[in-house]
Amino acid sequence: MTDHPTLPGRLADASVADSDQSWPVARSESIYDSAYIALRTDTIVDPAGHEHARAVVQPNGAVGVLAIDQDDRVLLVEQYRHPVGRRLLELPAGTLDVAGEEPLEAAVRELAEEADIIAGEWTSMLHLLATPGYSTERWEVFRATDLRPVPAADRTERVAEEADMVQWWLPFDQALAAVLDGRITDSMTVSGILAAHALRHP
Repeated sequence: MTDHPTLPGRLADASVADSDQSWPVARSESIYDSAYIALRTDTIVDPAGHEHARAVVQPNGAVGVLAIDQDDRVLLVEQYRHPVGRRLLELPAGTLDVAGEEPLEAAVRELAEEADIIAGEWTSMLHLLATPGYSTERWEVFRATDLRPVPAADRTERVAEEADMVQWWLPFDQALAAVLDGRITDSMTVSGILAAHALRHP
């Protein structure tokens, strides 16, 4: 490795990537635990031997679906999100809350539950750590195409916030513009749309 010629830091090459490392934990205390989310505090020890308290939120993880129809329209669901007090435009998404369910299986289930849609083609497009400063949550975003409706008799009865959901189909270029000018702000949705755009223009 060599230093940057004029600025602090080192020059990287194409092999640069996240790496596994774990600082020792001197103490850990469970604060809250449920089937959906857990919270603990860890006291970690840095390489110099100093201790630091850190809150760790442990959700189940989640998946999102970038569903694109035959006319290059993106499916967005409009949903009320109480923590931020807003109705957000989002990709169909959900948590990994079914025991033993693989991420792709969860994505198939969520697309059917939230949008009454089945996809014939699935591609894993993106892996994300949601908020690694305090959370263990991992996300995977899938691209879904070759779409068709779930038969009416097999559709899920949506409840709570999902009962108030609205489904929108937006041309991909307009969805990208909505991300870039801040009209769409959900992080999984922003990441999925930007990743799809990057894959179209390698």
